[in-house]
Amino acid sequence: MAPRVLVVDDEAAIRDVLRGYLEASAYDVIEAGDAATALDLARRQEPAVVLLDLGLPDRDGLEVMRELSASTDAYVLVVSARAEELDRLVGLRLGADDYITKPFSPREVVARVEAVLRRGRRRPTGDAHPDNAHHEDHLEDERREFEGLVIDRGRHEVLVDGRVVELSALDFELLAALGDAPGRVFSRRQLLERVWGGDFFGDERIVDVHVRTIRAALGDDPASPRFVATVRGVGYKCVARPR
Repeated sequence: MAPRVLVVDDEAAIRDVLRGYLEASAYDVIEAGDAATALDLARRQEPAVVLLDLGLPDRDGLEVMRELSASTDAYVLVVSARAEELDRLVGLRLGADDYITKPFSPREVVARVEAVLRRGRRRPTGDAHPDNAHHEDHLEDERREFEGLVIDRGRHEVLVDGRVVELSALDFELLAALGDAPGRVFSRRQLLERVWGGDFFGDERIVDVHVRTIRAALGDDPASPRFVATVRGVGYKCVARPR
């Protein structure tokens, strides 16, 4: 069954262009021109990905994105004319899995959709599993414990000083990638390949934006980092001390 993509934009011409490119890549496309229709379709049709314009006529797009992130399991990719870094930061903090600015290449949008669909979706905390030693060992393999920080892939959970921290799916994967190799320096390109996929199209500085959102969520001071440090001219590394 083809993955379903919900395109939300108040401009019919943009919806038509995206529909054409997405359907040519074998996606099932549904459309909405306003927030009310988008939220209704997201609930009833269960799309795998939502392409969301922030400039909607009936409701602020950031509020819609927050509601989508909280109420659905869909990836939310913002497609917006708001190109300022602050807008990107706010969007990513509120749960966007990616942020694409207008004007855009339709091929790039399709590539971003393909990239997010290669990731595993969030597994709800507390899912029931068979009680067996193999499963417990697997969960332990997916858990990284540091001084003041726990990254648990099995539960898709991050704790700072025992407090659960909410991260978007993409921010979680980026932090987990750094935590898998503490002390190792990753370039932006290496992180893009690990988290976004090898065929990522766009500005490598998107990594910087996500690192900022991660630091804000963790309460990490970039001038004196506990968890993620910048290596000037190279990239980033996890500096948390393993337990």
